[in-house]
Amino acid sequence: MAASVLIIDDDPVFRGLAERLLVAAGLNVVSQADSVGAGMSAARELEPDAILLDVMLPDGSGVTPARAFAALPWRPRVLLTSSSPDAVAQEEVEASGVIAFVWKNELVDAPLRRLLENP
Repeated sequence: MAASVLIIDDDPVFRGLAERLLVAAGLNVVSQADSVGAGMSAARELEPDAILLDVMLPDGSGVTPARAFAALPWRPRVLLTSSSPDAVAQEEVEASGVIAFVWKNELVDAPLRRLLENP
């Protein structure tokens, strides 16, 4: 069964693109959200296996929201993304509990299924 993924990004065009990429990678997109608050509500309701999370959202940015998502009781895999390639330092990624950071321009070439499915 394909991993379920929640997309959290404030750009509706990017959310649509990300959904197409995730589905093409064999993953199941269960919902989309445009903010940390809406994403947390959706995550708690749907308990997705993984979350594709934008680093810069209107109600929270950086790795702080990522830590909150990664710490949910069922431990979803959280993949950070941003339109800025240096939005997050590697040390922050490693300390936050997320699985990786992928620059949005490189998302199309990223091994999404490997990153977002439980090993």
